[in-house]
Amino acid sequence: MGDIQRVDVLGVGVSAVNMDMAVEEVARWVDHRERHYVCVTGVHGVMESQRDPELLRIHNESGLTTPDGMPMVWAGHQAGADWMTRVYGPDLMLRVLELAAERGWGSYLYGGNDGVPELLAAKLTERFPGLKIVGMHSPPFRPLTPEEDEAIVREINSSGAELVWVGLSTPKQERWMASHVGRLDAPALFGVGAAFDFHAGLVPQAPAWIQKRGLEWAFRLTKEPKRLWRRYFRNNPAYLWQTRKRKPFLR
Repeated sequence: MGDIQRVDVLGVGVSAVNMDMAVEEVARWVDHRERHYVCVTGVHGVMESQRDPELLRIHNESGLTTPDGMPMVWAGHQAGADWMTRVYGPDLMLRVLELAAERGWGSYLYGGNDGVPELLAAKLTERFPGLKIVGMHSPPFRPLTPEEDEAIVREINSSGAELVWVGLSTPKQERWMASHVGRLDAPALFGVGAAFDFHAGLVPQAPAWIQKRGLEWAFRLTKEPKRLWRRYFRNNPAYLWQTRKRKPFLR
């Protein structure tokens, strides 16, 4: 498929894709051994990028920056990309893993609290018979030393993984992918954040009708108010105000 158009949302180039297009593009990377990373981005990622030029660059240099939340889809439709649909991180993970089980691609799980990657691996291999989980690691909250980081790179490369799933939350996971994409042999790195906890069965996902209406933030806020209230009340009104002044457009 190659060059996918992007919708400029406050300077962040959100890939003008639907789920089928995104999965097809990832498969192309694996087939051609191209090395890229995937950001799954909603209002939080866009607004963090307003405050952090490096994060903005990381989003714009990704292989894909998918419309993770409905506001990104609405922005795309406003810009004329009416084929765009939500490419939600947890759903993208399941669609790609379904294909991985068919094609024999190996996955490495990097992220989550102690025990979460193991629980996630058990749930995923039960869901997708034949799925290859070739390694996993739950990193400490502190920054890794250069020696520890080098050891992780060696471990992931020696695992032979085609896909590396990164569950560190935004913007930590985006920084990690951008700094490792040139050092890892895997063609596709995915920053999927909360998908680790969702698919491990540790945190409930919002019902589909809530997701479609763009109200998932409110559902998640009721589940994790201490962690999320500041994010949503800082970002959501600012996003609405700024996109009114600077309309999304197709690049």
